[in-house]
Amino acid sequence: MKILVLNAGSSSQKSSLYDINVLKNIVSPPQPLWEAMIDWTVNSNYGLLKVEAKGVKITLELPTNNRQTGIKTMLNTMIEGETKVIEELTDINVVGHRVVHGGKKYYQATFVTEEVKATIKELIPLAPNHNPSHLEGIESIEKINKEIPQVAVFDTAFYSTIPDYAKIYPIPYQYYQEGIQRYGFHGISHQYVSQRTAEILDQPLNSLKIITCHLGNGCSITAIKDGVSINTSMGFTPLEGVMMGSRSGSIDPAILTYFMRKYDYDGDKIDEILNKKSGLLGVSGISADLRTILQKIEEGNTQAKLAFDIYIHRIQEVISSFLPSLGGLDVLVFTAGVGENSAIVREKVCEKFGFLAMKLDKKKNLNLSIDTNIATDDSHVKILVIHTQEDWAIAKQCYHLINR
Repeated sequence: MKILVLNAGSSSQKSSLYDINVLKNIVSPPQPLWEAMIDWTVNSNYGLLKVEAKGVKITLELPTNNRQTGIKTMLNTMIEGETKVIEELTDINVVGHRVVHGGKKYYQATFVTEEVKATIKELIPLAPNHNPSHLEGIESIEKINKEIPQVAVFDTAFYSTIPDYAKIYPIPYQYYQEGIQRYGFHGISHQYVSQRTAEILDQPLNSLKIITCHLGNGCSITAIKDGVSINTSMGFTPLEGVMMGSRSGSIDPAILTYFMRKYDYDGDKIDEILNKKSGLLGVSGISADLRTILQKIEEGNTQAKLAFDIYIHRIQEVISSFLPSLGGLDVLVFTAGVGENSAIVREKVCEKFGFLAMKLDKKKNLNLSIDTNIATDDSHVKILVIHTQEDWAIAKQCYHLINR
């Protein structure tokens, strides 16, 4: 069974093609037949497509004014040139999509129907950086062949176990009844890395108190106890929580009403400020990309340094806030683009947690191999860096749904 995964993030489009015959015979995530990644933010003038298949790597520049055209170019690399792995795109048996927001309606993998598409579209105001990209991917496949089954795998599903006292906001209860609650996001990633943590440590998942840090252009932190999520930093939308690339994270809600009264901003303007002009970009005035921020810090830019310091502080605050509900901490996990690749972020986040007897091995941190423990031998808390495999987790859910 050939399963294509389209994983659209706020700044990227990751894709993988898997060929699965019997899932139960697969112990660890297999290498995809084909992998592709579009980075839409690497340059203001173009998106960068990187494709790898059969040991061949290619790089292409894509126009940013039409993402569906970019997705089509990406998909065509499966059937053309040196990265060709199938004869026709219709050879694909099922397409799985990561969908950020499913609202209260969807808590498990679901075949894409007109009703599902309508719900994804309806929820765009709650996930403006993501849900439009999911629809672009779905529509791109429909243009190839409407008969190819498509599956939506929802980021919010992992958080159905969060207790009411952590899920419900302290506003009039009627709004909760109307659907305003903490939903949580990056759930596919957090669930995968928590399961992988148990495998790496060779301990039952339900015996571990885990905090997972998904740090990329979007950032979220999740507390996991007894094998299930009990709290997470993102909330009603992916805007809440820690500071991100261009998103503010949590701020005093009165700032919004101040914006409205002082500057006469409407909802669209406030959304734009908080989702696309804040975070690292907003404070530094330079970039939403942490790599650029770190480069500017080396050049002596004090505003870039301030942005980085706020970023680290906000991550530490959220980690600390989860400790009481967990009743301690066994493992701190870093994953996603920044979490997996930035040694300085891991070092700075960990250095304030000495009171937990958490000790980072700086040598291991700088020279790490993925899916390993980078804590010292006498650290009371394990510190793991795990390569998130959202695509593989989505592919497995598609396999089970098709074969159900």
